Amino acid sequence: MEEKPDATATATATATAIATATTVTNINDLPQDILIRILSFLPTLDTITTSLISTKWKPLWSLVPSLNFSYTHFPPYNNFSTTRQFFSEFIDRTLILKPQLPLKKFRLEFIYEDRYRYHVDSWVRYAIKNQVLELDLDFFIDKSFHIFEPEAKPNYDFPFSALRNSKVRVLKLCRCDLTLPANMESMNLWSMNEVYFDQVYMTDDTVLDLFKACPNIEVLKFEDCYGMENLRLCSEKLKRLDLSSFYTAERELHLELDCPNLVWLNIDCFEMGQFCVKNLSSLVEFHTFIVHGLEYYGQWCRVVKQLHQIAHIKHLVVQNWWLKLAPKDVFPKDFLLYNLKHLELQTGYTTYDLLGMAALLELCPNLETMHLDPLYKVVEDESLSEELLNKPINLFMPNLKEVRLKAFVPGQNQNQFSQFVSLLKKQGVVLEKIVLVSLYNGTSLPPVILRRRPPRAEVDEESSLHVEGSPER
Repeated sequence: MEEKPDATATATATATAIATATTVTNINDLPQDILIRILSFLPTLDTITTSLISTKWKPLWSLVPSLNFSYTHFPPYNNFSTTRQFFSEFIDRTLILKPQLPLKKFRLEFIYEDRYRYHVDSWVRYAIKNQVLELDLDFFIDKSFHIFEPEAKPNYDFPFSALRNSKVRVLKLCRCDLTLPANMESMNLWSMNEVYFDQVYMTDDTVLDLFKACPNIEVLKFEDCYGMENLRLCSEKLKRLDLSSFYTAERELHLELDCPNLVWLNIDCFEMGQFCVKNLSSLVEFHTFIVHGLEYYGQWCRVVKQLHQIAHIKHLVVQNWWLKLAPKDVFPKDFLLYNLKHLELQTGYTTYDLLGMAALLELCPNLETMHLDPLYKVVEDESLSEELLNKPINLFMPNLKEVRLKAFVPGQNQNQFSQFVSLLKKQGVVLEKIVLVSLYNGTSLPPVILRRRPPRAEVDEESSLHVEGSPER
């Protein structure tokens, strides 16, 4: 079995390289190993171009232990077909000229067509033959490459059997089909630790076979994948799981998780019929995001209802739909998130939002930090009864020490936001700091920090937080 690289040794080598670089005034005076490391972060086309700098630089590109064939950075020609042809020929020539050395990473961006199947197969086999550790194939890149090609093209059929007995530790596939060999247990992919699939067709059996071939997967991400009906993930090795953009018009997907050593979980825009947690006893951090529209509330509710199965989590990222959920009616009577220390909540600051926030905070008696991000609503809030409109907002925050708010989003009511900040200052019993982050055209401006003054007899609660650096009054 392949051992993982020593993270400490890698960090030490990087620090040494940086220290050496800071004492050299001319890049040509840097040692060859540092120049090669610098070149490893560039697209291969750029690394080859540096061979024109001088005699010292001429052979360096061929010694770089990574190949990054970026279609994005390749110069365009008269039409897409010609560009693809020249790009394909460029890769072929590069692989012929490059010495046969072990590869740390092989990345390919390409808009695939069937006529290039032989070429792509040969590139993949070249990488595997040269003991590549990270294999990254992206046949989508982004939407802009498909605007003028509306007709559907067949996906690249990734030859999974070519990985047999390979040293690949990280596998990333985007817009591929998978051809799996009959006996997956014999693949012996013991070194495979991370798998990232995007726009990949997989059946339920495909997922089961994947874990048979790669029993040591610790990180798994499925994004915009399709073809599954009952996704059952059962693994003692899995530590991080990311399930994103699962939309299916034909059927609802059933999800079952039995991963006792999973510590990080993200469920993002995931349409499901049923969600069953068998064992997530080690989970520390849970993220979820579902489009904030009434037609998606049921999906959000199915996910959030599972919190009673993972009440031991310490970090939660979620949206504010908590008034509609009515936690007291959904969870067991004694349910509390006792271990939760950090909450990231997407929310607005209307009465509807604040009542929902109050309902969630009642479940989090030991919360210490809270980050509030803007919630982009597809529809307006549901109307509230007279009783709820007149209900006092009581935020239960006995241990909350820090709140970070992103503010000034276009269309957001500034009066509501200001009133909420005042509410925090009044009700934050041990609150030490409020950080206000302003957003302008999607960019975060320098934050304004409100800190609690040292206790004084003459200072009342409402004014006990002041702007950091501002004169005392």
